[in-house]
Amino acid sequence: MTGHTENDITIAAPLDLVWDMTNDVANWPQLFSEYASAEILSQEGNKTTFRLTMKPDENGTVWSWVSERETDRDALSVRARRVETGPFAYMNIRWQYEKVPEGTRMVWTQDFAMKPDAPVDDAWMTDNINKNSKVQLALIRDRIEQAAAQRRPVSSSLTD
Repeated sequence: MTGHTENDITIAAPLDLVWDMTNDVANWPQLFSEYASAEILSQEGNKTTFRLTMKPDENGTVWSWVSERETDRDALSVRARRVETGPFAYMNIRWQYEKVPEGTRMVWTQDFAMKPDAPVDDAWMTDNINKNSKVQLALIRDRIEQAAAQRRPVSSSLTD
């Protein structure tokens, strides 16, 4: 068996702002609630290699791994994969962006498999990723919409 998830959210913000904020990996700890740090290891063209470190889990364990992302602005997509896979045999993520009347729709698709000696199986991890993705996507939506609201010009009357 392998794991597959697909989660999406619509953000009431311009595509450029959503793209810029979600692809600013160094600032992910301010965008996601689960990351303690994001360290950029290298950047070559559209490819970024980075280390993510999570906040301690309920058992006090701190998880950290290296991933790489390659952005394709023209296709409005990002492909990412874990380089240090930890308990995963592999983990691939695709981010897809789409301009919609309500703002920007963002879709996360994750394909993975757990190693045979991992503490959890593919079904458990699929359920966990689906639950966590909903939380993180809602948080990202709220933070980007707040940033969009702060960027809107305040209308004022010249006749006051």
